[in-house]
Amino acid sequence: MDSEIAFDRSPAFRVYKSGRIERLLGETTVPPSLTPQNGVVSKDVIYSPEKNLSLRIYLPEKVSDVTVKKLPILIYFHGGGFIIETAFSPTYHTFLTSAVAAANCLAISVNYRRAPEFPIPIPYEDSWDSLKWVLTHITGAGPETWINKHGDFGKVFLAGDSAGGNIAHHLTIRAKREKLETVISGIILIHPYFWGKTPIDEFEVRDVGKTKGVEGSWRVASPNSKEGVDDPWLNVVGSESSDLSGLGCGRVLVMVAGDDVFVRQGWCYAAKLKKSGWEGEVEVMETKNEGHVFHLKNPNSDNARQVVKKLAEFINK
Repeated sequence: MDSEIAFDRSPAFRVYKSGRIERLLGETTVPPSLTPQNGVVSKDVIYSPEKNLSLRIYLPEKVSDVTVKKLPILIYFHGGGFIIETAFSPTYHTFLTSAVAAANCLAISVNYRRAPEFPIPIPYEDSWDSLKWVLTHITGAGPETWINKHGDFGKVFLAGDSAGGNIAHHLTIRAKREKLETVISGIILIHPYFWGKTPIDEFEVRDVGKTKGVEGSWRVASPNSKEGVDDPWLNVVGSESSDLSGLGCGRVLVMVAGDDVFVRQGWCYAAKLKKSGWEGEVEVMETKNEGHVFHLKNPNSDNARQVVKKLAEFINK
């Protein structure tokens, strides 16, 4: 039975009938570096000792030891459908290094436990724990010196791609509901992982294979969900129970890609947000002829440079 495949999502992962998962992408990691890379230094810190969960902090080298300059804080959640990738992969290390260099910010890239070993909602709970850990530094007396010394808690941004964008949205809703001691300035959702059984329009069903792939992947990530892809965790745009007026930030940037299966979900999220009664500013950036998080796979492409530039502009607006 261990050799019989229950769900094949190659080239990303395979799940076998025995329950074993074979991750085909995103398992390679790179270490942090105190030697500047693109003018940025990095280090890993444990934020949840009881769960042995870490995050990676990035800081412009020019301010790391010389000044006490306060910098915007970017808290980033990686993508991968809640199933593959980590905060320490070459893909995310390269992207966050570029983003910090462009935005001149302090970035915190969060690692959370993944499904199916740790199904939904565990990735959200781990991410929430990481956010609360970061906020222990507000008074300047937290456990991590870089955050105490350089973090500007008047400029906190949550961001993520794919599943990470989904996480950033839900954490921002929860932040307002639970009245966190700091206000989140804005969120950046890069090709956010939102879906539902009922297509938003004809564009969502143009590739039936990709649609089935989304639904199958969600069953792997959330096997206990009775609603399937209509689960409110995933169906943020189409669900009537999803009230976006409670979003706990003042600004939102949604990045979408022309050839991405999630492109219409991103556009409609922005439209629903505008109509919800939420009193903030939302903008959408579209990159043409690009698939899902393609900029991460091709960091030297024009689209990748546009994404980094727009992210930096949004943070420093």
